[in-house]
Amino acid sequence: MSDHVTTQDLDEIKDATDSDDRFEKRDDVDEDDLLKVLGEAVDAIESLDIPYAFVGGLAAILLGPPSRTNDIDFFVRPQDAPKLLKELAGRGFDTKVHDPSWLLKATKNGVLVDILFRSTGEIYLDDEMIGRTTVGEYRRQRLRIVSAEDLFVMKALAHGRDTGYWYEALDLLAYTEMDWEYLLRRARHGPRRILSLLVYAQGEDLPVPDAPIRKLWESIYG
Repeated sequence: MSDHVTTQDLDEIKDATDSDDRFEKRDDVDEDDLLKVLGEAVDAIESLDIPYAFVGGLAAILLGPPSRTNDIDFFVRPQDAPKLLKELAGRGFDTKVHDPSWLLKATKNGVLVDILFRSTGEIYLDDEMIGRTTVGEYRRQRLRIVSAEDLFVMKALAHGRDTGYWYEALDLLAYTEMDWEYLLRRARHGPRRILSLLVYAQGEDLPVPDAPIRKLWESIYG
C-alpha cells in the first residue's frame, strides 16, 4: 500500500495556495452551516461507493460525552482520497493538498473537511477497521463512524502537547464499553502509548480491567 497520494492522482484537482487561511479550523462555525455542508459531504462520499468512516469530533460526539464540533473528518484509503477531493471540488468545495503523505482538505461556507488517509502510528483504513464501523445519527444525519476502540487508539497515538486527544480518549473509556481483545489488537500501532494511557485511566478510576493492561505489558516487556 502506498502511503502517499501521487502527483498523477491530483493532476485534475484545483489546489488552493498554501497560505490560504480558509483551510484552517475555525471556532465560529454556524451550526446550520455545519449541518448543510455535512449533508453535502456525506452525499459526495456515498456517491463514490468507497469504504470510509468518520473520525475526529463527530465520531467522538457519537461515542463519548455531549460536545460540539466545527469541522468534518473523513478517514479513507490512500487510493480513494483523491477521488473524494475531486468529487467535493465538483460540488463547489474549495480544495487543497495539505500533505500528500496523510491529509487533503476541502472547505465550503467556512466549514472545513479533512480527508485523512493515514493516522499516527501508520494506521490506515484496513478491512478490520471497516468491519467494525457502525452507523450513528447526528442532528438527523446518518454517519458511518469508526469503532470506539479504533478512535481510542487513534487519539492516543495522535496526542501531543498542543492537543487534547489524550483526554478525549479517556472520555471514550468513560462512556463506551470496550471490546478489550480488539483494542489490544489495534494497540500494536503504539503499544507503549496505549499501555501508559490505560494505566493512567485506572488511576482516574475509569473502568479499565487489569487483564488488558497485563497482556499489553507482557507483549512489550515479556
